[in-house]
Amino acid sequence: MTQTKTKFTFTEDWTVVALGFLIIILSLLGLIIQVPAVKWTDASELTEKVLALGNLLKFIYQFLLIFAIAILGALLMRKSVKNLLIVVPAVYVLTIVALVIAGSSAMRALNLEGVIFSLGIGLAISNFFKLPKWFVESLSTELFVKIGLVLLGTTVIFADILKAGSLGLIQALVVVLSVWYFAFWLCKKLKVDKELTMMISSAVSICGVSAAIATSGAIKGDPKKLSYVISMVLITAIPMMIFMPYIAHYFNFSEEVTGAWLGGSIDTTGAVVASGSLVGETALKISTIVKFSQNVLLGIAAFAISVYWTYTQNPQAKEEGSKPTLKVIWERFPKFVIGFVGASVLFSFFLSQEAIGAVKDSLKNLQGVWFALAFTSIGLETKFSELFDKNSKKPFYAFVIAQLFNIVITLVIAYFLFGS
Repeated sequence: MTQTKTKFTFTEDWTVVALGFLIIILSLLGLIIQVPAVKWTDASELTEKVLALGNLLKFIYQFLLIFAIAILGALLMRKSVKNLLIVVPAVYVLTIVALVIAGSSAMRALNLEGVIFSLGIGLAISNFFKLPKWFVESLSTELFVKIGLVLLGTTVIFADILKAGSLGLIQALVVVLSVWYFAFWLCKKLKVDKELTMMISSAVSICGVSAAIATSGAIKGDPKKLSYVISMVLITAIPMMIFMPYIAHYFNFSEEVTGAWLGGSIDTTGAVVASGSLVGETALKISTIVKFSQNVLLGIAAFAISVYWTYTQNPQAKEEGSKPTLKVIWERFPKFVIGFVGASVLFSFFLSQEAIGAVKDSLKNLQGVWFALAFTSIGLETKFSELFDKNSKKPFYAFVIAQLFNIVITLVIAYFLFGS
């Protein structure tokens, strides 16, 4: 009698944990990818700085690392590598084009983030050109997103937040809980589908794009729905970033209250920094601390959402009228959260400031590139007709109303905590 041997295969979540920590370990061992320049003012600076040979080499080194990680990921999950030899370079080039466009002085003046252009370029190509089926099916959106989330953990340093005192953490906790439950209740009232409900609630209440991505990973959500939520986050962040500082000035709010209000209301970190800078140094510091405090809750929220989703959406449990076992919860639990928390703990408690300082810029840049690659991929696999169809009105209304509630309740809490 012959025995068949079962080959061990990494799941996608364990693969991204392994790959994320591989990038971190290589950086700590001295393989630091220098950050390529993408900011430019005029054609001369674009040519002499961004397109200079030395800078192009930095892009090439960055690509080689990303390419190697993507190929290794496919091998670990026993997926075909052949198509990735074309897909990964193509997505990388499109992403770099998007980041260079975002790096122009005109776009920076508007505080438009690179991910907007990554998503936009992907959407333009997918809607004006017919991409081969094999190309779309080979896009590694989830892999890119989750590696970025693991690397995001390296920026969540608990000591930095605790130094600012407990007020930021208190506000973050109260805002996240109240806004999340309001958004969840509102989506249910408007009969928004369950996946969008979870993503919208997290995006509005926690930290925008990152929270939407983490929630999508926790519930294994539809990438097209994630793309829709990300679009709403980015679209609403721009007017909030521009008008909220002027509203604060008109009503003569203190910098402390304004900073806490901005940090708790605006969904993207870049927009928080930009709006805080319009007010003053104190507002900038407090807004950043409050936003970081909300980021700390990301891992906890992803875990709670995955457990809730397993209890409420598990088909076997519904059929048998029973609750899922711990084994089922563990199987459905998004393992990338372990990577996120592990990276945060490592950088918060086990590494010296010198070690962190040597790698933080490189890792932060790589984190941003992985996210941008994911947004390009999301755009390439999404059609406008699917993104903004007749069924998208209710989710949009839910998002906007929840965001308005977020603005009001956060201002009340900020005034109560920071107004004295």
